[in-house]
Amino acid sequence: GVCGKIIVKPSSQLNRNLIMKFCDLLLIALFLLSTAGIEGKSTKKKRLGRGRGSKWWGIARAGEPNNLLLNSIRMYHSISDQYLEPTVHATLRRKQRKLVRQNPGVLLAIAKGAKQAIHECRHQFRNRRWNCPTSDKVLRGKYLFGKIVDKACRESAFLYALTSAAVTHAVSRACSEGFIESCSCDYRHRGPSGVDWEWGGCSDNIDFGFKFSRAFVDTGEKGRDLRYMMNLHNNEAGRIHVQSEMRQECKCHGMSGSCTVKTCWMRLPYFRVVGDNLKDKFNGASRILPNNAGNLRGYGKGKYSFKLKPYNPEHKPPTSKDLVYFEHSPNFCAKDNKLGIMGTRGRTCNDSSIDVDGCELLCCGRGYRTEVREVEERCNCTFEWCCRVKCETCTPKKTIHTCL
Repeated sequence: GVCGKIIVKPSSQLNRNLIMKFCDLLLIALFLLSTAGIEGKSTKKKRLGRGRGSKWWGIARAGEPNNLLLNSIRMYHSISDQYLEPTVHATLRRKQRKLVRQNPGVLLAIAKGAKQAIHECRHQFRNRRWNCPTSDKVLRGKYLFGKIVDKACRESAFLYALTSAAVTHAVSRACSEGFIESCSCDYRHRGPSGVDWEWGGCSDNIDFGFKFSRAFVDTGEKGRDLRYMMNLHNNEAGRIHVQSEMRQECKCHGMSGSCTVKTCWMRLPYFRVVGDNLKDKFNGASRILPNNAGNLRGYGKGKYSFKLKPYNPEHKPPTSKDLVYFEHSPNFCAKDNKLGIMGTRGRTCNDSSIDVDGCELLCCGRGYRTEVREVEERCNCTFEWCCRVKCETCTPKKTIHTCL
């Protein structure tokens, strides 16, 4: 190295000692700098890996017609018309972009599903401290719901399950509506019919939607640690909740409005039903043991064949429909820009409720302000032939309670 090239005269013993000490210090400094660089890189990699798999959620913000496709006559068109605007391109991984190109028309279905997930999340958590806030400044998509996804808490579990379910639902419906070129109605239901009904019509293609969601949503999950398994489990739980709520829908045929025979098909549930079920699972989510070795001993074969151990040994292992987590949630009372938590200051609360929307819980014991406001709302609505509803605008006075 540098020190090896220094020539020292034997007569200069003092200079020789000083130079050797200098070389020792230089080598130590170089070693410390290289170690710090390695640790910094590994720490950064670990920090960036916590919210993995959620990058594509940003398509909900970039998902405008001029960004995605297409032909103004038809919402979904051929691959030749498909264009990924740079912002959209940045939210998707290479495998996801390949899936989009292989399935023309699917991109808008994914964007629709992502927006549907935002709407449903806000509805389900509208009265809680964490009310599913989203960022309007998302560029690369990872932190659409804030950095709360970096924590392996119940809220992250719900978000992963809900977004996975939304893609499954939106793609399955888009297939049956003819908006995706690589799929159509599900015609598997052509088996034995009932006494007064027969299979027919166009069933929503849950089989294609389920498989596509697996391939698209789960492609961002890497490794074999507990967070990897938590995300995969919750993604799968969301899809299963859509699949298990498929229902039979029928239409009557016969003379003069009679129901001589019925034609039936399988229909997706309303997404609100899926959201309600996932919210119930959020309330009873299973905390799992943060021990990779114990969880890696799977059963069966395949990507999803792992067994999650409950944190409390007296509890049963989580089922395929349960949501799982292994870190405690923040209290969400105070604003935390680092995690994207808005806090509850200024939120409207219910002073007569003892539930999560009550002023005592929602305001975190800080108290609340009460004031009377005039609120605009529609009133005195009448139906006019044909075919519209005409309403007046009223401004009644209401008592509003706001967290301090």
